[in-house]
Amino acid sequence: MWITRNIYLYLFFTSAFFLPNPDFCQIQGHFKLNGMYQDGGFIIGGLFEIQNLEVFPELSFAMEPEQPKCEEFYIASFKVAQTMVFAINEINNNHNLLPNITLGYQIYDNCLRLGVAFRAAIALISGTEETISNLNCTGPPPVIGIIGDSGSTQSIAISSVLGLFKVPMVSYYATCSCLSDRKKYPSFFRTIPSDAFQVRAMVQILRHFGWTWVGLLYSDDDYGIYAAQSFHQEMQLFGGCVAFSEILPYDNNRRDIQGIVKVIQASTAKVIVAFSNDLFFLMDELLMQNVTGKQWIASEAWTTTPILHSSHFLPLLGGTLGIAIRRGEIQGFHDFLLRLHPDNNPKNNMVKIFWENMFECKFETGDREMKEEKLCTGQEDLSSTNTAYTDVSQLRASYNVYKAVYALAHALHDLMQCEEGRGPFSDNTCADITNLQPWQVVHYLQKVNFTTGFGDRVSFDKNGDALAIYDVMNWQPSSDGSIIVRTVGVVDEGAATGKVLTLDEDALYWKFETRKPPRSVCSESCPPGTRRARRKGLPVCCFDCLPCADGEISNTTDSAECFLCPNDFWSSPENDRCVPKEVEFLSYEEPLGISLTTASLLGTSFCAFVIVIFAHHRNTPVVRANNSELSFLLLLSLKLCFLCVLLFIGRPQLWTCQLRHAVFGISFVLCISSILVKTMVVIAVFKSSRPEGKAAIKWFGSAQQRGTVVVLTFMQVVICAVWLSTASPTPHKNRQYIRSKIVYECAIGSVAGFAVLLGYIGFLAALSFLLAFLARKLPDSFNEAKFITFSMLIFCAVWIAFVPAYVSSPGKYAVAVEIFAILASSFGLLVAIFAPKCYIILLHPERNTKKAIMGKERQMK
Repeated sequence: MWITRNIYLYLFFTSAFFLPNPDFCQIQGHFKLNGMYQDGGFIIGGLFEIQNLEVFPELSFAMEPEQPKCEEFYIASFKVAQTMVFAINEINNNHNLLPNITLGYQIYDNCLRLGVAFRAAIALISGTEETISNLNCTGPPPVIGIIGDSGSTQSIAISSVLGLFKVPMVSYYATCSCLSDRKKYPSFFRTIPSDAFQVRAMVQILRHFGWTWVGLLYSDDDYGIYAAQSFHQEMQLFGGCVAFSEILPYDNNRRDIQGIVKVIQASTAKVIVAFSNDLFFLMDELLMQNVTGKQWIASEAWTTTPILHSSHFLPLLGGTLGIAIRRGEIQGFHDFLLRLHPDNNPKNNMVKIFWENMFECKFETGDREMKEEKLCTGQEDLSSTNTAYTDVSQLRASYNVYKAVYALAHALHDLMQCEEGRGPFSDNTCADITNLQPWQVVHYLQKVNFTTGFGDRVSFDKNGDALAIYDVMNWQPSSDGSIIVRTVGVVDEGAATGKVLTLDEDALYWKFETRKPPRSVCSESCPPGTRRARRKGLPVCCFDCLPCADGEISNTTDSAECFLCPNDFWSSPENDRCVPKEVEFLSYEEPLGISLTTASLLGTSFCAFVIVIFAHHRNTPVVRANNSELSFLLLLSLKLCFLCVLLFIGRPQLWTCQLRHAVFGISFVLCISSILVKTMVVIAVFKSSRPEGKAAIKWFGSAQQRGTVVVLTFMQVVICAVWLSTASPTPHKNRQYIRSKIVYECAIGSVAGFAVLLGYIGFLAALSFLLAFLARKLPDSFNEAKFITFSMLIFCAVWIAFVPAYVSSPGKYAVAVEIFAILASSFGLLVAIFAPKCYIILLHPERNTKKAIMGKERQMK
């Protein structure tokens, strides 16, 4: 805001006023400006930094103030200005571009100061004639456009005024992104990309090498401030962080510079990005403090600055990566520079100043003191010099000036090609060449699109910005120990391949011992399987890597969070991918399944072995005692109990789930009901041996025994049928027991049905146990009651312990507990009831006789 206010005040005091003389008007003030001039049909203005204004005259206002004097001639900058002269002469000699039109130029030196640049701009748009005889001030403007200025601050101030009159200004070096604001600067264009593009280009380099933790230095001016703002925004989009952000003092204050050096020393960032054009004092201080372990990223403002290319700075700046404006080649420019001579340019005092600086001579002035110095003879030869002036191998700023002149020429050419009735202006009119207005040139300049002889396309976007293309530069040691800047790549946002950054990494020079790019991160990347946890109070680039929880994964580097796996999947051991959950069930292949299957088959074999023994000795008293038919039925039911275990092992299927509990329940009821009937028979036989109990035996004949077993078993069959028909057990994938596995089990369907089935078995077992216990002291020869008591005790103990163990066992182990209960109770019944009989049959056959049994009975009586 202060710039605009000062501009208006400045314009007020420097504008033309009509004097009392009615015949002419006179310019209020006249500026002493150095420059070059050539007449033509259309004049193009130019503003260049050729000299430096170091000393300002004192302003006492007791006399007319002196004009500031510019000194310290910059030969390289003068060559840039000569590019504009060369381009205009080349256009004038080109019959295809602007035929029958001669372009002229008016070039001024801005002395690297805003005040001088602003004076020059006013002179360009208002003219320099002392008097104006046309009191209406009509006619074409003195210039149709201005090439310049090179500085962002000067361009902001001048464009603010030129925009009011819509005078086109094409800068070749001002990069501030703020100048892309079309509302503030409607007639500003540039052939150099803005800082926004520059910053994106630099961030492309940072992304390529994975540098996310960088320091930032920027100058305290419009260029540095706007570039720093853009850099912060781009780094956030990139995911990087700025370790520190320091402002370089505009006046190179030593105390401020020492403070910045301490910040750089303390920082863990290995990479430093700098936006400035004056880093000499800072670099010198860094060398004094031996701060040499940093990788520097240079903005275009100092990438090619020769003041830092001495061997003195090689330990500090060797390997620096930077971007530079596009280098181009201009055919014939070298010969044009060598032909420059004051005699060929008598009106251009800037050429005389250049000549004096090149050959350290003075032109004849008539002053005696001057004659004592070396005089310019006019015989000096520029081709014998080896300076920045004659070197055309690195035309960067000059190439942008060349494109800027041609852009104005093409806009003017397109304007002249307009056909009346098809024009872009109101009522389809074309511009009037005799009274050409600057805003009409702006219209055509916005639509310029051509290709230079070097092969680069020139056009402007809606903000007046050129296509973004940069050379990537690397500071490398030369043979004499100094620094030489080499092109190692290009950043081209308009690349047809879509690859913005192209680098020749084999050509890169790194100053580090490893000869490889450094690592510059606050925290190392989190590998897949982990997530980032930001450290409190630090930037987002500083974080810890926490492993994902079980069942969660992250499959990318630096993941911000972990993601849950789907229901049927679980995280891999590395937590970097989801894998199908392991399906767990009691299988035949695992050791537990093999052991239980072996025990089942072993029990079945024992039952078969006992059946064979009993069948072979079926006529012996031991077998025939207490109804041998019930003994065979009991052995058969025990065999079914052992075999039903096989239905519990293996992958659950619908038919196995339905059969396992039904077969188990019916087999055990058949077994227990046989034992119950045997117990009742023992009691009945014992009572029948007494006179008062002879009538009891008739109720326990063979038919009654078989019928009782059938009825008791049929009741269990009914229970199973009702259960299966109403809420049948089905295969079920249980994900609750173990989150990392799917427990494949048989859902019982109805808890009530399963409880009734077990309760009925428990009821029969308790009844058998009670009867056997009451009959345990009957005579041994006819009494199985004590063996039945012992077997029922084992059976009840096993199944009482089964209930809590089954409920508390997870997954396949619940099935294993049930199988174990079946096997334990079956083995208990088999051993307790049939082991004593087999012992007599096989080892003491002499006791397996009716006489022995009857004798023992009498002895007991």
